[in-house]
Amino acid sequence: MTEAELLKLIQGGENIQVEFKKSTHEITKDVYDTVCAFSNRDGGTILLGVKDNGEIFGVAPDAVDRMKKDFVTSINNGQKINPPLYLQPEVCIVEGRTLLVIRVPSGSQVCRHHGRIFDRNHEADIDITDNSDLVYQLYARKSGSYFVNKATRFQMEDLRPDLIERARAMTASRTANHPWKSLSDEELLRSAGLILKDPERQLEGITLAAILLFGKDSTILSVLPQHKTDAIFRVENVDRYDDRDVIITNLLETYDRLIAFGQKHLSDPFVQEGVQSVSARDRILREICSNSLAHRDYSSGYVAKFVIERDRLYTENANRSHGHGALHLSSFEPYAKNPPISKVFREIGLADELGSGMRNTYKYTKLYSGGTPEFIEGDVFRTVVPLAPVAVGKVGPQDTTQVTTQVTTQVTTQVAILAFCKEPRSKLEIMEHCGYKNAKNFTQLHLRPLIESGQLQMTIPDKPRSRNQKYVTAQEAPQNDASPS
Repeated sequence: MTEAELLKLIQGGENIQVEFKKSTHEITKDVYDTVCAFSNRDGGTILLGVKDNGEIFGVAPDAVDRMKKDFVTSINNGQKINPPLYLQPEVCIVEGRTLLVIRVPSGSQVCRHHGRIFDRNHEADIDITDNSDLVYQLYARKSGSYFVNKATRFQMEDLRPDLIERARAMTASRTANHPWKSLSDEELLRSAGLILKDPERQLEGITLAAILLFGKDSTILSVLPQHKTDAIFRVENVDRYDDRDVIITNLLETYDRLIAFGQKHLSDPFVQEGVQSVSARDRILREICSNSLAHRDYSSGYVAKFVIERDRLYTENANRSHGHGALHLSSFEPYAKNPPISKVFREIGLADELGSGMRNTYKYTKLYSGGTPEFIEGDVFRTVVPLAPVAVGKVGPQDTTQVTTQVTTQVTTQVAILAFCKEPRSKLEIMEHCGYKNAKNFTQLHLRPLIESGQLQMTIPDKPRSRNQKYVTAQEAPQNDASPS
C-alpha cells in the first residue's frame, strides 16, 4: 500500500475492516484474535505500529524481521491458528516511521485461535465460541447453506391447504397457464423446492421454508418459537406506542397484516408516474415488507420490526450479511438469502426479480416524500424511508380502532397512576411505575390532565416545580399539605 493510502486508512479510524495495534517490539496475542475475526467475517487490514487513537507510533526497525518471522510461523501452526493461514506482513514507511501491514482475506472456513472462535463486530473482536446461535450463523455463512432449506419431520397435514390454494390462485391470476395450476399440493411444494431430503437421516420432509410460508401457527411455533414481527406506530406516545400489532403467523398473512398496518397509519396521496396516478405508499410498503420477510435470517432470535414514526418508517430484521454499512444503488450487488421463499414470493406477485426492491423503494420514496431511503447492511438489516409530516397526519375521520387504542392506553395509564398514588409519589417514581422515560411527554399526556380534572393533587401546590414535589390521588390527599424540608 502507498503512504497516501495508509494515511487515508488511519484517518478513517478503526472499523469492522481496520484494526490498529501498537505492537512496537513483538506480536501480541490479540493480533491473532483479530486475524481470526477478520477471516471469519469480511476480511480486513491490521496496522502494527499505530495506537488505537490513530497516532503513528511505529515498529522498532530492529524488531521488524523477527516480528515478521514470528507472525508467519504462528499463523502456519495448526495448533495456534486452525485452519492455518498463509499471510505475509508488508513493511511500509509512513511519516518516517515503520509500519507492518497485514491484509487478511475473508476465509472459506471457520477460523479458530487456540480453539476459540472470534467474529468481528464494528471495531471489536468478539469471542463467540460459547454462543451457539452466533457460531451456527457463522458456519451457515461459510458453508453457503440456507437455514430455511432444513428438512423437518413434519408432513403435508401440518400445513394449511387454504394457503397453498391461495398461492396457486395468485399465480393463476398473473399467468393463466401457470404450471402450479395443474399440480397437487405436494407436487407444487416439490416444484418450489419446499420438500427436501435430510442428508443425515436420509428421509424426506417439508422444509422450514414450507412451514414459514404455509404452516399452521402451531407448526411454526414448534420449529421456530422465535418467529415474530412487531409492527409499531409511534407518533404521539413516543415513550411507548400509539398502536401495535405483534404478528406470529405464516409469511403470507404476516405480509397482509404489515400492509394493512401501514395503510392504516400512512396517508395515501396519489402521485403521477408518467401519465398514470399511482399509490407511492402502497408501492413502498410492498417492497419493504416483502424484502423483510423474504431475506430475513430465520435462525436468529432477533425480533423483526416494522416501525412508523413521525418523520420516518423503518424495518429491521436479522440478516446473513455480505458486508457492513450503507448500500448504494449504483454499486449494490444483490444476494439471494432465502431462495425458496424468494421464489414463491416472485411467483405469487409479492416480489419481483432480485435487486428490484431497492430500486423501486428509491423511486417511490422520491415520489412519496421527496427523500432518499437508506439501506444498511449488517447482522441486522435496516431499511429507513423518510416521511413528510403529512404522511402521519390525521386527515379526515380517524380510524375508530386507532382512536380506541389510543384512548384505552391513556385511560389505563391514568387509572394506574391514581391507584399508585394513594400514597404521595414523586414524578420519577410514577414514571418508572408506568414505564415512561420522557418526563415532558408524560406530564402533558397524563399528569397534567389528572391534576386539571382534580383527580390528582400536588403535595406542595404553591411550589409546582419544587424538587420535593409529590403527587397523591385527591381522595387520599392529606389534610395538611407537606412543606419543603
